[in-house]
Amino acid sequence: MAAPSAPGSENQRSDNKSSKAANDGDATSERIFTGEEEQVDVLNASGNLEGFVESRHSLERRLRLKIDFRLCTIAGILCSLNLLDSGVISSASVTSMPDDLQLTGNRFSVSIFIFTISSIAFQLPSTLAVRTFGPRLWFSTITFCFGLITMCTAFIQTWKQMIALRVLLGIAMSGIYPGLTYLISTWYPRREQQTRFAFLQIGEVVILATGGIVNYGLNQLDGKGGIAGWRYMFLVQGLISMVIGLITYFWIVDFPEEAHRSFWFLTSEEQDLAVARINADRKDVKPDPFSWGKVFIHARDPKVYGFACMFFLLNLVSTALSYFLPIILQSGMGFDENQSILLSAPPYYYAAIPVLLSSMIGDRYRLRGPVITFNCVTLIIGFCMLGFSEQVAVRYVGTYLATGAYVSNWAALSAYQANNIAGQWKRAFTAAAVTAMNGAGGIAGSFIVRSQEAPHYLTAVWISIGSHILIIAIVVAFSVYFHFANRLAAQGKIILEGVEGFKYTY
Repeated sequence: MAAPSAPGSENQRSDNKSSKAANDGDATSERIFTGEEEQVDVLNASGNLEGFVESRHSLERRLRLKIDFRLCTIAGILCSLNLLDSGVISSASVTSMPDDLQLTGNRFSVSIFIFTISSIAFQLPSTLAVRTFGPRLWFSTITFCFGLITMCTAFIQTWKQMIALRVLLGIAMSGIYPGLTYLISTWYPRREQQTRFAFLQIGEVVILATGGIVNYGLNQLDGKGGIAGWRYMFLVQGLISMVIGLITYFWIVDFPEEAHRSFWFLTSEEQDLAVARINADRKDVKPDPFSWGKVFIHARDPKVYGFACMFFLLNLVSTALSYFLPIILQSGMGFDENQSILLSAPPYYYAAIPVLLSSMIGDRYRLRGPVITFNCVTLIIGFCMLGFSEQVAVRYVGTYLATGAYVSNWAALSAYQANNIAGQWKRAFTAAAVTAMNGAGGIAGSFIVRSQEAPHYLTAVWISIGSHILIIAIVVAFSVYFHFANRLAAQGKIILEGVEGFKYTY
């Protein structure tokens, strides 16, 4: 008669499997990554040699497809919630909502400002919570809460109630973008990351653009059942977000060394390969035991502040465009309410093209700085068209160029920072730091579009141009530093990021 299992034995077996995957990573990586066409021996569960061999590229291709399908898809949807919120509130801003809630003066800007403040305050603890509670539980919980709060916004009666819910919404949203950036960076070698961040951005902008069209349809229900059109926007999209939160628990994956905990995901051999790929790239699969000292010690690295500044400067522009584009179309270009909502969608569909192309080029040729610089120049051209032309068609085309450029740079900057750091806690700290400064840029961006400056909004135009000149300057400074640091590392004089053989990507 078989003896009963000891309490906790399942957890112990699971932990042993996780430990084995991470600890065997270096040895596996040596077998897999020593040549372009080296073959991989695959062992079955009993440890006996199977009678087949597959090429490294074939195995990697199949693994990448699985990870892309399970991680990048849901990550794009979840990250779109932040932009979806900006889409809902910006679409609602050209309806009866300002009058219904007494959003006079700068109260609308304050509602955006307060959301960002609460989001910044909770970004680091929420990002670390991804490791503590696991991606499946944490992301599903905060996404469901986001949807619930959005739905409740449909029932508010005053601007003060809106401010209160915006605070709660910022808390719920705080860990989604930095947490997913962190999770994606743990799954892919540096040479593959920008394209995956592009997938994330494509999911965001396509859903945002579609949300704008949906908002147009929902606004046509204005007055039906005694409910204003803008209330339908918050109600429907809140309910959709709650459903997405429930799906997230079963769809999203855990960290590579814990992949066996995910539902219907990798085989044990595929998990070993996933771990080996990361160990061969930077040897940081498994985190050290957590302590706040191991997190905050990375505040000493000046690179973190450089990356954070670039995200601040980027979101200064993206917030101004994403929140205020319908207002610019209505007050600055003369379109009516429904036209403004509809015409704010196409620039985001267009953005999927440059973000994917620039990211594929960046990964193919291991380029980061030149891609960022090209996107900055494109945005400057777009804002010149938007701010200095008198023709509506030229100005509208300028919104395409500006939107495509800043969305492309989100992917490029995410890869830039993720490529040039190593270590799990440093990744978490840097993801939270750059997202916090990204949020701070959002605060500033919510105030640079001034209604009294319609139709050209020159303050927003000049600040946007200046911010991207500064991004180019920071990239040039980083490129010079990375070049000389790599040279010293190649000569064996220094070790970069505490990892033997690590080189900066620029």
